[in-house]
Amino acid sequence: MKVHFFLHYATRPGQNLAIAFDHDGHEHPMEYLNDALWEATVDLDPATLADVRYHYVLHDKNAPNPKADWDTDRSLDLEDTKTESVQVFDYWNPVGAVENAFFTQPFRDILLKHEAAEKPKKAATFTHIFRVKALILPKDEVICLLGHGTALRSWDTAAPLLLARNGSWWEIRLDLSREDFPLAYKYGFWNTRTLRHTGFESGSNRVIFPPAPGGLTILHDGFARMPTPKWRGAGVAIPVFSLRTEKSFGVGEFTDLPALADWAKSVGLRLIQLLPINDTSATGTWTDSYPYAAISAFALHPIYLNLEAVAGKKHAATLKPFAKRQKELNTLEAVDYEAVMSEKWKVVRALFELQKDDWASDTGYEQYFAENKHWLVPYAAFCFLKEEHGTAEFASWPEHSQYDAAAIAQMLENPKAKGKSETGNRKSEIDLHLFVQWHLHLQLKAATDYAHAQGLVVKGDIPIGIYRHSCDAWVAPELYNMDKQAGAPPDDFAEKGQNWGFPTYNWARMGADGYAWWRQRFAQMSLYFDAFRIDHILGFFRIWSIPLDAVEGILGQFVPALPVRGEELLPVGASRDRLCQPYITDAVLAEEFSPADADFVRENCLDRRLDGTYELKPAFATQQQVEALLENPSAVNRPPSTVKTGLFNLIANVLLFEQPGSGGREFHFRFGIEKTSSFRHLDGRAQRVLKDLYVDYFYRRQDDFWQQEAMEKLPALKRATQMLICGEDLGMVPHCVPDVMAELGILSLEIQRMPKAAGSTFFHPKDAPYLSVVTPSTHDMSTIRGWWEEDRDLSRRFFHEVLGWDGEMPYFCEAWVNFAILEQHFHSPAMWAIFQLQDLLGMDGQLRRENPADERINIPANPKHYWRYRMHLTLEKLAQAQHFNNSVRGLVASSGR
Repeated sequence: MKVHFFLHYATRPGQNLAIAFDHDGHEHPMEYLNDALWEATVDLDPATLADVRYHYVLHDKNAPNPKADWDTDRSLDLEDTKTESVQVFDYWNPVGAVENAFFTQPFRDILLKHEAAEKPKKAATFTHIFRVKALILPKDEVICLLGHGTALRSWDTAAPLLLARNGSWWEIRLDLSREDFPLAYKYGFWNTRTLRHTGFESGSNRVIFPPAPGGLTILHDGFARMPTPKWRGAGVAIPVFSLRTEKSFGVGEFTDLPALADWAKSVGLRLIQLLPINDTSATGTWTDSYPYAAISAFALHPIYLNLEAVAGKKHAATLKPFAKRQKELNTLEAVDYEAVMSEKWKVVRALFELQKDDWASDTGYEQYFAENKHWLVPYAAFCFLKEEHGTAEFASWPEHSQYDAAAIAQMLENPKAKGKSETGNRKSEIDLHLFVQWHLHLQLKAATDYAHAQGLVVKGDIPIGIYRHSCDAWVAPELYNMDKQAGAPPDDFAEKGQNWGFPTYNWARMGADGYAWWRQRFAQMSLYFDAFRIDHILGFFRIWSIPLDAVEGILGQFVPALPVRGEELLPVGASRDRLCQPYITDAVLAEEFSPADADFVRENCLDRRLDGTYELKPAFATQQQVEALLENPSAVNRPPSTVKTGLFNLIANVLLFEQPGSGGREFHFRFGIEKTSSFRHLDGRAQRVLKDLYVDYFYRRQDDFWQQEAMEKLPALKRATQMLICGEDLGMVPHCVPDVMAELGILSLEIQRMPKAAGSTFFHPKDAPYLSVVTPSTHDMSTIRGWWEEDRDLSRRFFHEVLGWDGEMPYFCEAWVNFAILEQHFHSPAMWAIFQLQDLLGMDGQLRRENPADERINIPANPKHYWRYRMHLTLEKLAQAQHFNNSVRGLVASSGR
C-alpha cells in the first residue's frame, strides 16, 4: 500500500524534514512542495503492519541536534483502510506547546479523565477520516464539524456532525465522494445537554483538497483552535518520612498516604509531592537518612513498610511484643532513623519466616518478579553481600566485587549456597529482600491508587545522581564516571560549594543504547507517580564535577565546558604554575592561620621554593589527604584540627585548572577567583585580563554549547515517559536553560526568595510563566517563618516592597503575614502552586509549631545533616483542624485553583 504523507510546516533554507516510523526506527526523507508543505510517499504492507505509528523529525544544518515533533500518538490502522492508496495530512506539533501538557499522565488519567469512549463507529463507506485534539472542554461539550457541501451539513449549526473520542483524538469518518473540492470546514463545539452549537474554533477555515482516486484521506488536524487552557492547581509537599498518624511506627509509611490524600482532597488540593523514596540503607546508620543517596534507583526504602499490613490478621500476634516500642518511637518529636530501622527489621524477619512459603508461590508476586527482575535480582544480591561483608563499598568485597549476572543468578537459585550470615543460607537471605520489595510495592501502589481515585496527582522526585556505593554503580559502572564527584558551585547557601559525592553520568555511554537505564527508571516511577521533579535539571546541561581527592565543592568545574586556550592567557603575564598551583606565601599564611598554626603549617606541611613561596608537601597535597591525617590519631605530623580550614583554603588557592591531556594548552577557571588571595596578589593589569576571561568563560562562551548538550539528552528522556516533568532550575542558571525548558514544555520552579532576573532581590508569583511551579520554599530551605527571621533587613524590604505594606514590620512572621505570602502564590498564573505543609500550617497561629527552626527539613551546606523532620501533629488531628482547613479551602476557592 502506498501512503502519501503531507506535513504542514514552514521551513527555512537549510532545513529538511523526515518521517520516522516506530516499527523500523528509520527515517524516510521528505520532499519540499512549497513554503508550507512537505511530502513523502512510503510503501507499507498491511499484512505485516496492522498499526503504524510515526512522527516527524526536523534537521537543520545550523543546529547539531535534530528535533522531533510531539504527536507520539499518530497512528494508521492499515487493516481498516481497505484501499490501495492513502494520503495523510499532518500538522507539526511543537514539543513545548502548552496543550501537550494536558495529554500527560496526570491530566489524561486523573485531573481531566473522561469516561472511556467507544471507538468511533465505522461508516459503511468513507473517504475521509477527520481527527483533532481538544482535551479541556466545558462540561457537556463535544467537538463538532461543519463545512461546505452536503456531507458537511452546509454550515448548519443546528445539526452539526459530532465527533467521538478515540484515545487522544476526536474522530469522525465521512464519505465525501460526491462533493466538489476544495471544501472549507471548521471544528466547533456542541453542548450535549442543551443541544446547542456553542461556537467555532478561531482562525480561518481549514481546506480539504481532492482525494486520490479510490483512496482514503486522513486529516490529523492537530489541536482545535481554542483559547489556550489555563488550568491551575495547588498541592502539598512533604516527605513520606515526615508523615505522622496514630498507627505509624516512628516514621511516615506508605500506608499513611491515603490519610494525607483524604485531607488534601477535603481542602481542595490536587497534588501530593514527595521526596525520593528509594532505599538508602548503605551504612546502617543515621547518615542513611539522606534520601538522595539511594543504593538503588529502583528499590523502595524498607523504612516505609507498614508491618501491620504485611502481617495481616493471620500473623497479627507477631507484632504484639513490639507494640510498646512502636508507641514510644511514634511519640518522638523527630525520626529516630536507626531505632526505627532496627525494630522494623526484627519484625520483618519474623514475618518472612512465617510467610516465605506462601509468598514464593503467590501468582501476583511471580508476575511482579518477572516484570522487575532486571533490577530486583541484582538489588537483592547487593543487599545480601553488603550485609555479609559489612560494607556497601563493593570494590572491597573479597568476592563479587565486579557484577557477574550469571554468578548472581546462581546465588538466587541455589538454596544450599552458604554464606557468613547467621542463617548460613544465602538464598533465604536474598529472598528476604525480594519479600520486602514486593510488600513495599503493594503498599505504595495501593496508596497511590487511592490518591488517584480521590482525584489527586502524586508527584515524585528523581535525584540527579546515584550513590557511589550503590547497586546501580556495581551493575553498570561504565554508565558513570566513577573517578569524579558531582556537586554544585558556591552560592549564598554554601560558600564552599557542595560535594554530593555521587559519580557523574557517562552520557555518551548512556546515549549509546538509547538511554535504556533512564527509560527503565521512568517506567518504574510511572507505576506510582504521575509527575516528577528533576532534581538539579542543570546537570543535564553541565554538571559540577569535582576531583575524587577533593572534599569541598570549591575545587570543581563545569563538565563539559569549552576551555580557555593558552594564548588567551598570555596577556596575564603569569606562569602556568602561578595560575594553576596553590599560591602560598608568608602573607597568605598570615591571612589564613594564627601565628602558632602558621608556624606548624610552615614547618610540617610546606616546602619552601627558591623564590620564597611555598608548595604543599606530597602528604598534604589534597583535601582528602588532609582529612585522612586529621582523622588518624597515629599519623605522623598530624595537624591540629584548627588548621583544617586553612589547609583546605591553601589547596583551593588556585585560579585555573589545567585540562588533562592538553599539554598546558587548555584551562578551566576555578569558581570565585576574586575571593582568592592568589588573585588579590596579582597586579591590576593581570587581574583585569583574568576577570574578563572569567566572565566570558562562565557567562558567555558556554551557552550555545550547553544548550546543545541538553538538547542531546532531554528530548529523548522526555519522549520516554508520559509523566509531567518539572525541573528544579535553581542555582547558577545558564542563559540557555529557560529557552530549552520552554521548548520542551518542562515546568520551571519559581521561588520568591530566589529570583532568576539579574539584579532582582525578590520574585513575585504574579510574574510566573504558566508552565511553572511556584512555591515559597523547598525542602532545602528554611520555611517562610524561618526565612523571615534570618535577615531582618531583607524581611523589612520584602514587607514593604513585595507585600506593599507601610509601617513597622512584625518581628516574627505572624500568621497574617504568612497568609499573605501564601495568598500571593495561590493567585499566581503558574500551572501549579505547591506548598510545604509547614508553610501552610504557618498561617494558623494556634496550630503551627512554636519554633520555625524545628520545621526545616534539610541544610544543604551541611553534608552530614540528619533528615528527620516529622509533623508535630497527626494526620488524624490535621483532618479535624476545622479553622485551618477552612483557611486552606478558602485560598483554593478564591484563587480558582
